[in-house]
This record gives sequence, structure tokens and C-alpha cells, in this order.
Amino acid sequence: MKKNILYFSLSWLLVSVPAFTQAQSLLSGSKQLSEKSPLKQLGSDIFIQIFKEEKVLELYTKNSTGHYQLTRQYPICNYSGGLGPKTLKGDLKSPEGFYHVSLKQLKPDSSYYRAINLGFPNQFDKYRGYSGKNLMIHGACKSIGCYAMTNLYMDEIYRYAESALHRGQREIKIDIYPFRMTSSNMKRHHNNVNYPFWEQLQPAYEYFVQHNTPATVKVIRGQYVLNQVAQSDNQTPSDYAFTEVK
Repeated sequence: MKKNILYFSLSWLLVSVPAFTQAQSLLSGSKQLSEKSPLKQLGSDIFIQIFKEEKVLELYTKNSTGHYQLTRQYPICNYSGGLGPKTLKGDLKSPEGFYHVSLKQLKPDSSYYRAINLGFPNQFDKYRGYSGKNLMIHGACKSIGCYAMTNLYMDEIYRYAESALHRGQREIKIDIYPFRMTSSNMKRHHNNVNYPFWEQLQPAYEYFVQHNTPATVKVIRGQYVLNQVAQSDNQTPSDYAFTEVK
């Protein structure tokens, strides 16, 4: 009787292990299928925010009222160099600031799966004498100064960008922050050497939080300047006021 019980137990184990493995595989496959669900608002104008400390890329699409809604949120697989802007070629840091992407900056044949060139150095970077090139959002999860995503997520981000630009969006704004620039986070980083630079970024972050539309940012005398549009939710932008961050 004991031998029969032992034989039955071993037989059950031999059957159950493959069954358990298969069940895991099915669950994994179902998760991947859910991640590949149809993309919402594909072809709409988009806006991207990146937050280094939180390691997240947020993709927003423009709705019928002209406001931007959060459509996808992607974990950043890897970025390099810690907090603070990129200043020198070879410093391995990932950029911070305000960048614009046109159709010619899309790289479908990148050696890192697919890529979107951020356009570093921008006008601000050039004014400051910062150096470097080919700073991207790309796949392959490897970073030497770029924002690296998994290939699955990069495929989605690329499709959103390509569709928006092909359907008439002239350029995509990509705002890159060291962290979510709330008052509490600014206080937490008050002693950081980069704090004066981060003070220039915060008004654009706050503007988007308040208006659900990306701020227009210019570079004047080597500083980021917010071009604030005075408007209510039901009015067309008409009154422009410059606010320089000191």
C-alpha cells in the first residue's frame, strides 16, 4: 500500500511540474498579449514627459478639446549618469530640458532596435557650450547617455510618434525632468548643485499640471523662459506674457 501511495505521489509530481510550467507560460503569454493591446488614440498629436528619478516615460495624446490626456505610461529600462543635465560629450549623462522631434529624427533602423533622436544639443545647450550628439530614446535596454526602453515599449512609443508626425503634427515636444517637480521634491533637492537649472524647468512642469497643454518654452539670454498663454478653458490663446525664471 505504501509503495502504491509513493508511486502515485511521484506520478502526480511528474505530471504537475510540466502542467505548472505550462500554466506559467500561458499566464506570461496572456500578459504579453495584454501589453500588446490596441493603441488608443493612435494618430493623434502627442506629448512626452520623462522623469529620471521615477524612471518613467509618460505619453499623452491630444483630445477633441485641445488638451492632452495621459494615454500610456512606460517604465524606463535604463538611463545613465544620474540626475542633472548632460554637459559634455562622453560624460555618459542623459539630457534634461526641453526638446523637439520632427519626422527626420525618427530612426527605424537603429542598432538599438528603433530610436527617436532628441535633438541634443538644443538652443539652450548650444548657448551653454554643452557637447554631445545622438542622444536618443531607443530600445535594447542599454544606455550610455540615452533613455533606453524594452523593445516592446519602444515599438509602441515609436508607432505613436510616427503616426502623429505622418498625420500632420509638425513636431513632438519632449520635456525631460530630473524628477516630478512638485514643491516637496524641489525642497528635497534644494542643496543639489543643479538646483538653479532645475528652477528654470519647474514652471513648464507646473504649467502642464494646471492646463493639460504643454508650455511653450524659449531660450533667452541662455535661460529657459516660459511663454505663458493667458487663457481660460473655453478661450482661444490670445494674450502672451513672458515670465523669465531667475
